[in-house]
Amino acid sequence: MEFNFLSLIRKKRDGLELTKKEIEIFIKKLVNQEIPDYQTSAFLMAIYFQGLNFRETADLTLAMMRSGRIFRFKEKYVVDKHSTGGVGDKVSLILAPILAALGFKIPMIAGRALGHTGGTIDKLASIPNFKTKLTYQECENAIKEVGFFIAEQTEEMVPADKYLYSLRDATATVESIPLIVASIMSKKLAEDINFLLLDIKTGNGAFLEKFADAKKLAETIIKIGKLLKKKISVFITDMNQPLGKAIGNSLEVIEAIEFLKGSQPIDLKEIVFTFTKEFLIRTKFAKSKEEAEGLINKVIKEGKALEKFREMIKNQGGKEAIIENYNLLPKARYQ
Repeated sequence: MEFNFLSLIRKKRDGLELTKKEIEIFIKKLVNQEIPDYQTSAFLMAIYFQGLNFRETADLTLAMMRSGRIFRFKEKYVVDKHSTGGVGDKVSLILAPILAALGFKIPMIAGRALGHTGGTIDKLASIPNFKTKLTYQECENAIKEVGFFIAEQTEEMVPADKYLYSLRDATATVESIPLIVASIMSKKLAEDINFLLLDIKTGNGAFLEKFADAKKLAETIIKIGKLLKKKISVFITDMNQPLGKAIGNSLEVIEAIEFLKGSQPIDLKEIVFTFTKEFLIRTKFAKSKEEAEGLINKVIKEGKALEKFREMIKNQGGKEAIIENYNLLPKARYQ
């Protein structure tokens, strides 16, 4: 029987439950670009108003994960961190090289801006010649040679999320909890990580302004993680004011570099150190928070974390000289 996407839109619009098969066919057709954007947009809006139950959310997550190639890493400490996004949130740019300097592997598939919140990929794209789109093989090589990469989804890596991500932003469906869960978890499951830390931002600088919504997202993520046997820690953090001192893509890259050089705003340091210690404790890399903090300070003080950031820039084709010369980064017309 021929697939009728209009009937699927109508079904969800009326609050009915989608089958696993219907969800799988939708994702397949989406990736093959057989569904026009206006129909996908209508479907996203139906989900926004009617929601998805837990089973539907899990099925959507797995279908999206399987839409592209899945990594297979053999290393012991393969981890990732994801933030729902906020104003001035440059934590991933700092945390990933610190973890890599400690010996962790971080295959970080990140996103662009959603709503008013800045995207990690947009920040890195401000580095001249920096390559944000990597092939599957380039990602594997980066893990072996550098210890981490930060890249966006491509046609190889979770392409379903690549399409839905941009449409959610354009259709005011960013805040849909099931769509957020499927977007985050499909990428993280495809990375083959053994531990995930999720930072859910809440407050007027986040797109989840209400704490109740942030809590609901946290509970759903944890439930999905248990179902799929993934170890997850979830933090709900305040975004009623910007994080750190800088807002803006190249400015946040500079602040991340300065942090790794030792200049650490109190609020940003608290988040970075809390999260990094969580990685070290949950993976049994360190036995105590005191030991973990000592290890973090050591790789920053010795310049190893900064060197990892430099290696990542070089490996992804960017101008590593920006670490010493910030004038190489783009500037606003008016300052």
